[in-house]
Amino acid sequence: MAVRHLGRISQKTSVLFLCDMQEKFRPNIAYFPQIVSVAATLLKAAKALQIPMIVTEQYPKGLGPTVPELGAKGLKIFSKTCFTMLTPEVEEEMRAIPDLHSVILCGIEAQACIMSTTLDLLEKGLDVHVVADACSSRSQVDRLIALSRMKQSGAFLTTGEGVILQLVKDSKHPNFKEVQKLIMEPAPDSGLLQLFQGQNPLFT
Repeated sequence: MAVRHLGRISQKTSVLFLCDMQEKFRPNIAYFPQIVSVAATLLKAAKALQIPMIVTEQYPKGLGPTVPELGAKGLKIFSKTCFTMLTPEVEEEMRAIPDLHSVILCGIEAQACIMSTTLDLLEKGLDVHVVADACSSRSQVDRLIALSRMKQSGAFLTTGEGVILQLVKDSKHPNFKEVQKLIMEPAPDSGLLQLFQGQNPLFT
């Protein structure tokens, strides 16, 4: 009997992608502060667990730098003009990560750069874990359809806290106490409940 692909995630075979959370998007992206807050928590968890991180900026000359509250200061940032995060420079960085199996993906916009990145990663045979409460768009319709589309293509929809707990797996993990502090407070409301209300047929 064929084994169903479960999308398990491991600290040792994962990378965190943080996509285009930049100043010029701040006033236009729905729930921008909330999704950046969740992404910032994931970044802190990744640092604690020594998980590699890749940060991109879309045309920073026009769209500005990564917002400071993400906490990405000191990290290498890859500039791009294409929608996908998989520029040649990013792909080179990925090749340096041993046994890479899973990508944890956060950022904006869901129907553009997140979608393009997801499809490219899936095409390479990698598991993609789209953090729904750390991804958004200007339009919530675009966000909803993009999340559904990525799920149809084989990505796993998850939350920031869900990913963190899957990564540590056990309260005996040596970094559990440090990571636990990051999720003591529930994640902020990023509008997902409205998208999922009424057993939305797009997610069945």
